[in-house]
This record gives sequence, structure tokens and C-alpha cells, in this order.
Amino acid sequence: MISSLRTLLGPAHTARLYRYLAWLVASAVLQGMAVALLVPILRALLADDLSTAMTWLAGLAALVALTCIAHYQQAMKGFALALVVLTTLHDRLGQHLVNLPLGWFDSEKVDRLSRSATSGTLMVTGLFAHYLGPVVSGVVVPATVALTLFVFDWRLGLTAMLCAPLIYWTHRWSAAAIGSTDARVEAAATLAGNRVVEFARYQQVLRAFGRTQEGYRPLQDANQAQHQAGGSMLAHTFPKLLAGGLSVQLAFALLVGVGIALVVNGQIDAIELIALLALSARFVGPLAEAAARSGLLRMAGNDLEQLAGILREPPLAQPAVSRPLSAPCSLSFEHVSFVYPGGATVLRDLSFQVPAHSMTAIVGASGSGKTTVTRLLMRFFDASEGSVKVGGVDVRELTNEALMAQLSLVMQDVYLFDDSLEANIRASNPDASAEQVADAARLAGVDEIVVRLPLGWNTPVGEGGAALSGGERQRVSLARALLKRAPIVLLDEATAALDPHNEAYVQTAIRTLMQSSTVLVIAHRLPTIMVADQILVLEEGRLIETGTHAQLLARNGRYAGFWHDRQRAGGWRLKAQVQPC
Repeated sequence: MISSLRTLLGPAHTARLYRYLAWLVASAVLQGMAVALLVPILRALLADDLSTAMTWLAGLAALVALTCIAHYQQAMKGFALALVVLTTLHDRLGQHLVNLPLGWFDSEKVDRLSRSATSGTLMVTGLFAHYLGPVVSGVVVPATVALTLFVFDWRLGLTAMLCAPLIYWTHRWSAAAIGSTDARVEAAATLAGNRVVEFARYQQVLRAFGRTQEGYRPLQDANQAQHQAGGSMLAHTFPKLLAGGLSVQLAFALLVGVGIALVVNGQIDAIELIALLALSARFVGPLAEAAARSGLLRMAGNDLEQLAGILREPPLAQPAVSRPLSAPCSLSFEHVSFVYPGGATVLRDLSFQVPAHSMTAIVGASGSGKTTVTRLLMRFFDASEGSVKVGGVDVRELTNEALMAQLSLVMQDVYLFDDSLEANIRASNPDASAEQVADAARLAGVDEIVVRLPLGWNTPVGEGGAALSGGERQRVSLARALLKRAPIVLLDEATAALDPHNEAYVQTAIRTLMQSSTVLVIAHRLPTIMVADQILVLEEGRLIETGTHAQLLARNGRYAGFWHDRQRAGGWRLKAQVQPC
């Protein structure tokens, strides 16, 4: 846990963490020593030795004063560290996330990140404010008391020390069970949250097929799993917490039994036993409190490990200074192979060149590796073998800022921010002039959309661009690419789901981009493919054909077969038949 706390707080606050822990341990040791002085005080009082009792009482007063000072210091330093977590953690997470590979951000990790950054942060602050102090004191105070018992009576001290392993293993078993159960509850809650978002986001599809909540099995199963996980947490943790408390009480009962046996055998007197039992009570009291807090500590520890795990994710390796570009606007793959983290090999010894200010189209069946090409160019991942070059330089030798300055991406699934139409276009170039924005909008056909909107440029487009149609969102995405004026533009299935009206604007924008940028297109639509300067045909991650449209048709190979299949599909017609009702 200490290692995770160091990771969470960062190097700047490591010394503060150790000072807090030092004051915490010192406070607990002083508290245990102060409790130990009760034995000589009670002995003196029960023996009517008031002078000796007052001397020991003065020592107790001094220890209590030191204990108060130490407790105040650890409490203040603990609250200060909790404040550090609240005020700096989200900023540190943000700075770290922008340096992670884009391939890290799958839906599951993003959802866990959301939960960890909200409820998890509050649990971690509770470590310093509420959980860590009582648990550490609950261990250190009894340890100090057990050692002082050796000073007064080695037999009771030995009994306390022999009880320690039983208490330790019982509480460790209990805390581990609570932690694992909490992890299952967390996983079930994450899945249920994902299903709820999915259910809300895709209502159009679900309602079209009559799938209400009662008929949507994934959501029902996720809710049922969450309900079962919550019920199992109570069923599994309560007996284990009870066992932890029982072990503490058994230890005290054993101490009482040993003490009584010593009195019966005349080895200590009853007066001394009373004093020693008072000290023994302080052996089990903090342990009971630690047992009560250990479950919460383990749950907070789970959140701590998740947050620390995010901060330990290796950032995208990039140089301090980018290498200068040797061939601006060009792209190349040199003997590139790529295996996804899950183990699937997607690209195999892929090599090709995309000259500057040209248009290259990549075609192939689903799963042939087309989209992976763009992901490697954008450094979602790094190539397993070979090199991916932009501007003549390996992308691993460019800083993230330098690489992104060269590229602009237009995808089939366009995401627009819940902001105005103009703000969404300006996202690619916030410093662009109004004339530049208007020019990019005109080329992408967005000006036609602006006229129809109630507030024009200032119309909010809704989350994800919900206020616009799919084709309109695609036009906004193209306007972004035009406004950025990046040397290289990547279009990943940008025309796959467009009607002829919207596709015409996309074709116009592509022709405009070709005048100033290198364009790499992944597409199936025939008009887009035909105008490319070169066409690359992929199959199972390998380049099997390359050439212009005319050259590939003349070879009568895989591309020609693809082309003829598309031509026949384009001529299909549905024959209307009237059926009786």
C-alpha cells in the first residue's frame, strides 16, 4: 500500500507521506507507553503508596502531552495529504492520460477510470482522514502494550505475543475476503453501468425491434449480477468480520485465564492482576477498532490500487525533441508487422509508399488490416516489427505534438462535442479566422447546414452531434480536416454510410484536400476509389496488389473481382410485389 500511496501522491509529496507515517507510528507508540504506565500507578494506589503513584502519574501526564502533540501532528498531516489528493489527483491523471497510447482507451478502461476518478478519489482521501490512522494505531498500540507486558510479567507478555499470529491471520483473511468481494461488486457495477449507458444510447435500435428494458437480456443480466454481488458482499463479509472480532475477544479471555491461573498458583497477587488486566484491556481494544476499520481500509485500498495502476501505465515513448522531417507530406510502411495486445496478428510484412500530394486508397475485406494502418500512423499502437514513417521519419522519433501536427483524421463514426457548430469546427484550429472557418465550411457543405439551423453557427449540436444527421456530422468532420490544413489527411470509411447528396460534398472536399495534402483513404465506395493515384489491396494483413484503377482492372486479379462485385451490386433492384393483407 505504501508503494501505491507514493505513486498516487507523486515524488513531490513522498517526503510528506513518510513524515505523516512517522508521526502516526510515534503517536501510537506513545499511546501504548502511556497506557503501560497505568500498571505501576494502580500498583502504587492499591498499595497505599501515594508518593510513588504521584511520581508515575507525572510521567503519565508527560506522555499524554507528547501523545496529544503527536496525534495532532499526524491528524493535520493526514488531512493535508487528503487535501493534496483532492486538489491534485485529477490534474495528475489528466497529465498522465494525455501521454498514454490511444489504444489504451477502450470502453472498459474508460468506465473504470470514470468510477475511480469520482468515487475512488473520495475513498482514497478517506485513507488519510479516517481509515489508516485507526488501523495503524490498532496494530502499533497493542504491539507496544504486548512488549510492556513482558516487562511486568513475561508470562502474560508471552500469551499476548502468541495470540498475535491468530489475530493477524484472522484479520488478514477477513480483509482479503472483503477486498475480493468488493472487487466483484465493482466489476458488476461497472458492467451494469455500461449496459445502462448502452440501453440509453441506442434506444432507437432497441425500440425499433420492441426491446424494452424487460426484453433486453444484457441489461437484465447485468442488473441481476449487480444485485447478486451486493447481496453476496453482506453474506460473505459479515461472518468474516464477526470472526475477526471473536479472535480479539478470545485473546483477551486467554489473557484473563492465564492471569487467574497465576493468582491461583500464588505467582502474582490479585492487586497486580487487576493492574495487568487493565493493561491487557488496552491490548484488545485497539485491535477491535482496527478490525472494524480493516474492511473499509481494504475497500479503499482497492480504489487506491486502481488509481495507482492507471498512473503506473507506461506512457507513450517519445523523444524529447522530434527529428526534422526529411520528406514532408509522405507516408511509408517498411516491413511492418503488428500483433494486437490480445494476440491477433493483423499485419504481416507490409510495405508501401505514399508520395507527397497524392491520393492512395486502401481496399480489402473486413479484417484485412485497413483500419490498423491508420491506427499505427496515429500511434494508437506501435508496430511489432518494421517502421511506420511520416514525413520520412519513424513515428517513434516524433513527439506526439509533432506527429499530430502532420495528421488529420476523418472517421466514419464522427463524434461532435456538446457545443456550438462553429466551436466543433474550430476544434482542429482554434486560432483560425472567421474567413478560414467559413471557407472550410463552404468546401465541406456545412454552410448549407448553417442556413437551416435556428441559431446558425451558434446552434448547439448536442452530445455526440445528436442534433445533426449522420451525413451532416460527416461534413462537419471534413470541415475540421480542411480547417486544420494538415499535410496528411486520413479518411477511414468516411463515405461508407452517406447518401449521394452528402457523398458529393465529401468528394468535393477530398479533391480540395488533394491540392494541398497527401490523402490516404480507406473506402469501399467506387467513385472514391477510382480517382486515387494508387490503390493498395490488402488481404489478411498482406499487400497483394497495387496500382491505379485501370491497371488493377487490366490484371483481372482480386481488385477486379471486387470491382465487378460492386458493379453488379450497384445494379440490383427490388421488385415490388403486392401481397394480400
